[in-house]
Amino acid sequence: MKVSLIIAVSENQVIGKNNDLVWHLPEDMKFFKKTTEAHFVIMGRKNFESIPHKYRPLPNRTNVIVTRQSSYEAEGCVVVRSIIEAIEKAKEAGDTEPFIIGGGEIYRHALENDLIDRVYLTRVHENFDGDTFFPKLGTEWKLISSKKKHADDKHFCDFTYEIYEKEAL
Repeated sequence: MKVSLIIAVSENQVIGKNNDLVWHLPEDMKFFKKTTEAHFVIMGRKNFESIPHKYRPLPNRTNVIVTRQSSYEAEGCVVVRSIIEAIEKAKEAGDTEPFIIGGGEIYRHALENDLIDRVYLTRVHENFDGDTFFPKLGTEWKLISSKKKHADDKHFCDFTYEIYEKEAL
């Protein structure tokens, strides 16, 4: 099983502001949906609650919410106390590639604790004002794929899909 992380990040490492996205890139949203469909998606409670009600739980995926709140419940979701517990649930269910989908604290914890094998990173080629940031990937991460998309009538700026895998040490 390969544990992946999926994220969209601005040039200045911003991923959000006030518990919300700061840009709208329809093609990236389609990429997220297609990439994570039929997999476990692991997220923090605040990230889950930031998803508009009409879209949650995210359809065609097993939504797993990580929270310290022992009595937390979310209809149609699996609630766990740690990222490791979430990954174990995915493994037990036979998922070959569960995805960490945010937010900032969950991303940081997963990276710092060496829980991630692959990163799907959409680099948004603009700087933004924000209050949630994604850490820069270390030298152990190797870029294996990159595909640039240019601004058009639906996308206000250029962005690049990047895939990184951890190099074996």
